[in-house]
Amino acid sequence: MENKQQSNGVMKEKKAVKKKVNWSGSLIAASLTGAFGSSFLYGYNLSVVNAPAGYIKKFYNETWERRYGFSVDEGTLTLLWSITVSIFAIGGLVGAIIVTPIVKFFGRKCTLVLNNVFAVAAALLMSLSLLAGSFEMLILGRIVMGVDAGISLSALPMYLSEISPKEIRGSLGQVTAIFICIGVLTGQVLGLPEIFGQESRWPFLFGAIIVPALIQAVILPFLPESPRYLLLEKHNTSKAEKAFQRFLGKDDVSHEIEEVLAESRVQRNTKMVSVVELLRTRAVRWQIVTVVVTMGCYQLCGLNAIWYYTNNIFSESGIKHETIPYVTLSTGAVETLAAVFSGLVIERLGRRPLLIGGFGLMIVFFSVLTVSLTLQNTVHWLPYLSIFCILAIIASFCIGPGGIPFVLTGEFFQQSQRPAAFMIAGTVNWLSNFAVGLLFPFIQAGLQTYCFLVFAGICFAGATYLFFVLPETKNKTFHEISQAFAKRNKITLEMQEMKHYPGERKSSEEQESNFTSSVDNGETKKEIV
Repeated sequence: MENKQQSNGVMKEKKAVKKKVNWSGSLIAASLTGAFGSSFLYGYNLSVVNAPAGYIKKFYNETWERRYGFSVDEGTLTLLWSITVSIFAIGGLVGAIIVTPIVKFFGRKCTLVLNNVFAVAAALLMSLSLLAGSFEMLILGRIVMGVDAGISLSALPMYLSEISPKEIRGSLGQVTAIFICIGVLTGQVLGLPEIFGQESRWPFLFGAIIVPALIQAVILPFLPESPRYLLLEKHNTSKAEKAFQRFLGKDDVSHEIEEVLAESRVQRNTKMVSVVELLRTRAVRWQIVTVVVTMGCYQLCGLNAIWYYTNNIFSESGIKHETIPYVTLSTGAVETLAAVFSGLVIERLGRRPLLIGGFGLMIVFFSVLTVSLTLQNTVHWLPYLSIFCILAIIASFCIGPGGIPFVLTGEFFQQSQRPAAFMIAGTVNWLSNFAVGLLFPFIQAGLQTYCFLVFAGICFAGATYLFFVLPETKNKTFHEISQAFAKRNKITLEMQEMKHYPGERKSSEEQESNFTSSVDNGETKKEIV
């Protein structure tokens, strides 16, 4: 009877904790500012090159003719343009590789702030390329901008996952995806003929990159660093407590500090793990495989192919050529609304249903789109069905696969493993991005409208794997998530500690005396356990 009462008391206490979770001003400011100068710019640079493509190709041709006295041939022009578009992924791969030592040394927040140097440099190179008469500056700027994106798409989810309470970790993590979508939509809007989509104004499309970068560089330094980074890696208890207090909007953060210390007792030390060491760690084997699968499917599921077909399908539907840029805004709007919807429901529905369900819906709509594109010349209303399928595929992607992979990467790994894990995730992400850009033209040429069945197959493979392997991580600590994977990894947490941290078997009392402190009446004091 007494045990039952204690159990009920614990459940009530957990519910009370959940009810107290709120979005503090610092938490909102950090997430919005961090995303605006990071994932927003990634999305913006995905779409910004589409509107001025014709003008940029003309600039390439004129520059070539001025230098060499003859016009560039069509093959070389196509090659130059392909390099301009795809080189962004190469820069992203470089950024993903170098992010690990940067976030270890500078921290999560400072990495995001310093990363704006790349954004500003890229904006200046690209916006001044027309004035300087150098298309090489535009290509170089795309590489530098890719480095910025590669760093930010690892550092930002890492930062957001470490500053948010577990009760809203998924919703806050979706901020990354939401701002990617807003960036895509912004690039479409600014590329309209009435704004910067004109021959004399296209450099302003790239110069606009400076604005989010400077806003982030000015505001983010006044917000706290990740408290987990401060506590577990810098061993600065005082600053960690203050960071927790600002992010959570309350004075008593002893419960949150104890949760972090529980992780430190499991990992026994805070020595950062390298990528090679992480790959050799049996206890996270299936977590790594799951991250690779989700990140690979994120890029290979066919959304880039959808963007390729959009204008053609709109044209086939009878929409006038000059009207298509305005109609295309509907794709960016649907993308943004779906991402916002996912952020609102992720803590209610969980990661599994949204991720698996998103891939499942994409399979259905890819199949219907294949049929409608194949038969659209025989039935007059089928092009409208194709338009619906395009919007439905975009919405299905953004509901789950478009943002949850970044959330999962932050949730699967403990503090010492997280930078290496994000480096692996980022590498897979950018390599897959480059592979799609390189191979899709050949797939499309060979299979025509049936190319979407390839992407449906990839979505099916990803959904099947996740159905059997992925546990629900909603409202769970790292320790609980590790337990969910322990059976599949064929290792217990006790075995993990003995295997990976021999000689570091400090007692709980010693660990807590090094790190644990609580706030009482505004004074910081050691906690005796």
